[in-house]
Amino acid sequence: MPDPLDAFASIEANPMPAGLETGFLDLGRGVRLRYAVGRGPAEMTSRGTVILLQGRNEAIEKYFETIGDLNRLGFTVATFDWRGQGGSGRLGPWPRVGHLPRFALLEGDLHRFLADVVLDRCPGPYAVLAHSMGGLVALTATRILSPHVERMALIAPLVALPGSPALRRAQGLVAGLLHGCGLGFLPVRRARRVGPGSSLGGNALTSDGGRFERNRALQDAAPHLFVDALSASWLRAVLKASRRLDDSDRIAALDLPALFLLPGDDRVVSTPAAERLAWRMRSGHSIRLPGARHELLQEADAFREPALAAIEAFFAGALPKADPLPRVDESLLERAVAAEATPATEPLSR
Repeated sequence: MPDPLDAFASIEANPMPAGLETGFLDLGRGVRLRYAVGRGPAEMTSRGTVILLQGRNEAIEKYFETIGDLNRLGFTVATFDWRGQGGSGRLGPWPRVGHLPRFALLEGDLHRFLADVVLDRCPGPYAVLAHSMGGLVALTATRILSPHVERMALIAPLVALPGSPALRRAQGLVAGLLHGCGLGFLPVRRARRVGPGSSLGGNALTSDGGRFERNRALQDAAPHLFVDALSASWLRAVLKASRRLDDSDRIAALDLPALFLLPGDDRVVSTPAAERLAWRMRSGHSIRLPGARHELLQEADAFREPALAAIEAFFAGALPKADPLPRVDESLLERAVAAEATPATEPLSR
């Protein structure tokens, strides 16, 4: 099997954006985070940096198209694979099981990436674009982001898992018991993925046939980037983190302007819970896209393009387009050069 920490997996259907840089952050204890920075065309002045936070069971390669789109809009993009997925180091005994002992580890990953990569190497101002689990991290780690980030756009944030509160309590009880007994590494939940045997109509992630096949080809070519199941400890950590977002004092502390972009046909996370949180926040508002599935940035253009337009418009207030350079009259420039090259003459004596 390929080394998960090798360079990007590349397939014809998923070309890498030009000039994408990669590196690794050493977190100790054998865990490294793989990151990438996309700077866009050299002749374009950056509007600032979009910090792209992935969802669960995703990888940098899955966002090649989106990184390229954001670069063409003038944004630098900085992203990384969370620990336990993608090209970053795994936790737990089984690499194909997504394991997470504590949610605070993800907040720590974000803090380290922000300090060592974004603030150190990427131009400001800064905004966050987060999907699903990445949105949950952004919301719980707002205290880390607020001193540096101007705005955040959250796509299908994992504010709550679908189902009734009673079902979530039962899931939390079982996951907590396994975690407390030292069996938190056991798989208890299937990871969402476009895998073998899945069909376009039956999957909950995208309704776009081309992007569905592209993501399936990527998973076939680089299975080491993805996991098949999620552990009991992962479920416990996510349920505990999402419950914090019910607390009124914590909601009052969410001071970053936030745009929630919510797919109307989301079967992976709870859209009503995200809408309710956006309504309760001082600076949050939401847009629902009827018919769209969970992975809005992997969706059909009818859903994806309006979402990208809304994101750019929301970010533009803090990350405006650079003023174009004034046009130079080339004839004036040629005459100035010619005059500079002509030797000065002595005045005629009378």
